[in-house]
Amino acid sequence: MGKSTVAKMFVDEGVPVFDADATVHALQGPGGALLPAIEAAFPGTTGPTGVDRARLGAIVFHDSAAMQRLEAIVHPAVAAERAAFLARHQALPLVVFDVPLLFETGGEKSVDKVVVVSADAATQRARVLARPGQSTEKFEAILARQLPDAQKRARADYIIPTDVPLAETQAAVRALIACLLAEQGQ
Repeated sequence: MGKSTVAKMFVDEGVPVFDADATVHALQGPGGALLPAIEAAFPGTTGPTGVDRARLGAIVFHDSAAMQRLEAIVHPAVAAERAAFLARHQALPLVVFDVPLLFETGGEKSVDKVVVVSADAATQRARVLARPGQSTEKFEAILARQLPDAQKRARADYIIPTDVPLAETQAAVRALIACLLAEQGQ
């Protein structure tokens, strides 16, 4: 959808962004805090370089019980990191959480506003399949776990389009920041 690009635009505008995916990668990377728990739950999926994402993915992507076990390990750790992020930035008028599966996990209940980053289906598919290690099967498995984009857009407070020229997306980000700060009297 362009979530990472939009998140960087917020950062470039001086708005701190909590990147849940980056946090997960750090927690599962070399020396990551979650390696012992993941190895205990899914033997053979970790090593000196951290979690073997391909091996772990092969176990959890098509097994909802296994996915729930993994999420029970990962989600509390990410929540703790998010709380620390908020504590560090509590004096600021605006912060952004870059969170995949926000609606699917009920995360929208813990934020003030929801911004959905959205692109048309063809653009989304092309972007995902252009990533290293992606396949049509993986893409379809990801989509199966997500709320359809039209439903996300309907539930959003704001929508940032990313299937437009980059300058238009940047203008939408700047306009949103101005709007949110104005709502706070900033």
